[in-house]
Amino acid sequence: MGGGWSRATAATAARVARGGAGARACGGAMLTWIYSLGSCTVTGKFDAKPIDLIVTTYQAALLLLFNDSEKLSYSEIVTQLKLSDDDAVRVLHSLSCGKYKILNKDPATRTISPKDKFEFNAKFTDKMRRIKVQLPPSDEKKKVLDDVNKDRRFAIDASLVRIMKSRKIMTHQHLVAECVEQLSRMFKPDIKLIKRRIEDLITREYLERDKDAANSYRYLA
Repeated sequence: MGGGWSRATAATAARVARGGAGARACGGAMLTWIYSLGSCTVTGKFDAKPIDLIVTTYQAALLLLFNDSEKLSYSEIVTQLKLSDDDAVRVLHSLSCGKYKILNKDPATRTISPKDKFEFNAKFTDKMRRIKVQLPPSDEKKKVLDDVNKDRRFAIDASLVRIMKSRKIMTHQHLVAECVEQLSRMFKPDIKLIKRRIEDLITREYLERDKDAANSYRYLA
């Protein structure tokens, strides 16, 4: 990482957060990690001074990815840590949009988007040498997730309109498949959401159902 974290801590936290996660206790019972209750301390080597960060298991594992990469996209982080969108948004928001901006986010907005890219903020400093990086509260978490879903709706709409403007007429199956292919570089689009966005575009008169071809759409706008 541009600043660097303990390698021993990195290996442990990454194994846990990626789901290496259960262990057998005496008698054969399976123990399962409860990530929300896990915490650890990692030391960030910032330009001004080293600072101890008290973080959750997921926050630690995410930060440790920057030991080996200068910059990571949202999708790369989700893929490497195998996080749900819910967890990824919460953790990334806490590290780049909250009180302590341990990561720089591009673009520098207050919400997390699948198009965002992140890098270690070597210029970060604080008067304290030990700080606790809080996760966003549940109401803020909901707002952040709502913003992500809104961004995804816009991205799907833009993709569908681009495709139909170019092709003019397409079957439902081919339109959905091409939309998924276009957006898969940013996030994994939900097929049901794509269908709903198609219906919305029909309502808004960007598309219409082709009267001469079954299960096909025609571009209008």
